[in-house]
Amino acid sequence: MSLFTRFAGVLTDTLVDRLVVHSQKWNLIRVFGDHEVETDQKLLDMPQETAKETIGVVGFPFSKGQPRNGAEQGPSVLRKAGIVSNLQSLGINVVDHGDVDIDLVPRDEPMKNVRNPRSVAAANKKLSDTVVKLVKMKQSVLVLGGDHSMAIGSIHGHAQAEPNLVVVWVDAHADINTPLTSSTGNIHGMPLSFLVKELEEFVPKTPGFEWCKPCISVRDLVYIGLRDVDPAERLIIEKFGIFAYSMQEVDRYGIREVVERALYQIDPSGVRPIHLSFDVDAMDPTLTPATGTPVPGGLSLRESFYLAEEIANTGRLSVLDIAEVNPLLSTEEKKELTANNTVDVVTKFYGCRRQGNAPPDYVLPRP
Repeated sequence: MSLFTRFAGVLTDTLVDRLVVHSQKWNLIRVFGDHEVETDQKLLDMPQETAKETIGVVGFPFSKGQPRNGAEQGPSVLRKAGIVSNLQSLGINVVDHGDVDIDLVPRDEPMKNVRNPRSVAAANKKLSDTVVKLVKMKQSVLVLGGDHSMAIGSIHGHAQAEPNLVVVWVDAHADINTPLTSSTGNIHGMPLSFLVKELEEFVPKTPGFEWCKPCISVRDLVYIGLRDVDPAERLIIEKFGIFAYSMQEVDRYGIREVVERALYQIDPSGVRPIHLSFDVDAMDPTLTPATGTPVPGGLSLRESFYLAEEIANTGRLSVLDIAEVNPLLSTEEKKELTANNTVDVVTKFYGCRRQGNAPPDYVLPRP
């Protein structure tokens, strides 16, 4: 496949490609406005990550990363909404591994203002161990949360099995406060600070987290859907040059170009496994009202579908987190709305297409 053929499908009027000969090897340079990213031909020649044949589902019934009860019921709500059967209807082999067995740490005293540090750390250590095991079994892992502190365990475990991963963080919030910048002490607003290597010197030793070594770089991370970012988080994003697309950029460029830019910036070669961490509050609260920190002006259902479909089209989705479904914060009707919309988006990540899917074993009948 030629380089032009490989990338022609993702060109837009505002994206310009040019090839240059450099030191007897080809390099691809893509220009996003005045921002260039250069890719060595050796990366382009790497084997591409291929879609895994089995989805391994694991529940993470945990809510101690924030103060409200209910997020621990997220896995059961999503299962009752048919998340497993909907995926199976696509002809996918789905194995439900049940829930991570979580034991809360008694007398879990705060570390300064950080709440429940030992409980969060212990639960995420178990999740990390589970995810690394499933990824090594060549399963695509779907983690049903649980509050967004779950990303500590899921990304850490994923990185132990596939250290070349990239992270797409779809969320209204940046979740990159450190224990020293957080105004609430809730770890669901800090998970990335425990994972990003460049922030290690800014994160104090936290009880229970001795096992959690930073495992991703800021260059491996991109945000989509931001619209409620704390001042310190904004400083971190700008200081380290983290790729970030708020809803302002979604409105300006459209979801198509945002997704294209985001994927290209973290992985110009298009070969690395993807970890997608999806907080349901990324979507507009009219679509997912049963969540703890809703913010108006979020992704529409169509924008969420498109993002998920494009991730599916890469064939490289390795781990998907679903975070912050909280049925106790809404009416029964709104709980069902949240669960059903979330399930619909999840199926798009795994190949359910709006133009329809032909069953893999379907044979057209003859008269």
